[in-house]
Amino acid sequence: MSSPPSPDLDAYCARIGYTGPRTPTLATLHAIAAHHAAAIPFENLDVLLNRPPRLDPASLVQQLVHARRGGYCFQQNGLLLHVLGALGFAVTPLSARVRLQQPRDFIPPRTHLFVKVELDGTPWVVDCGVGSFSLTAAIRLEEDIEQATPHEPRRFVRAGGRLFHQVKVNGEWTDVCEFTGEEMPLIDRELANWWTSTNPESRFRQRLTAARAGLDGTRRSILNREFTVRRGAQIIEQRELTTANELLEVLAEHFGLHFPAGTRFGPPGSPWPS
Repeated sequence: MSSPPSPDLDAYCARIGYTGPRTPTLATLHAIAAHHAAAIPFENLDVLLNRPPRLDPASLVQQLVHARRGGYCFQQNGLLLHVLGALGFAVTPLSARVRLQQPRDFIPPRTHLFVKVELDGTPWVVDCGVGSFSLTAAIRLEEDIEQATPHEPRRFVRAGGRLFHQVKVNGEWTDVCEFTGEEMPLIDRELANWWTSTNPESRFRQRLTAARAGLDGTRRSILNREFTVRRGAQIIEQRELTTANELLEVLAEHFGLHFPAGTRFGPPGSPWPS
């Protein structure tokens, strides 16, 4: 089977505002993770418009780079996988279960993709696909050490044969996702993407979400009607979006996402402005 064509790295770097070196070093990896998370918003708006995302490399580049849209983990980290590989990094797609706001005794679906990068014999993780907790730097895949990022501290811990990626919020560690190190080839991503984008029980079918990290340490997010700007635990701004037009204005101003006037996300009765 032939390899996918190399992405247009000039177009990608212009999209994320990155002008630094393109050599496969740790400094490059950190910088791309930060700029990607700041420029390409996490969002599920196509899912709510009944447009299941396409995951082939050409579609990812068209959607996230040329059309200047965002996406969720399969798109965000699928594009990163493609770009980092083209830059010469040794990359592996890994599967996970998202655990945000879920107790340990609950088993969420295995519908998350992140990227492992081997660099000088050390494994690193990049993940721009966890919404308001997307990574803004690479972190070492090493257990029981607190690691600083431009935003929140992170760590990996092991329990019951599983690894948990955790984030520190208000001094407390919270699970982000769990994984076993199992690779997630494209066919598995396609299957999980189909479930995530079409199943009525999927969170991405039940709520509107958008998130974007700032290079200044802030994060912006929308969850249904609530728009929030925060830095760490500090809430800088928080307000309810009361109309569909206000939602479209905030998406354009704060996330760079532009939709035609009159666009409505989801069916009547959905929990977002209609």
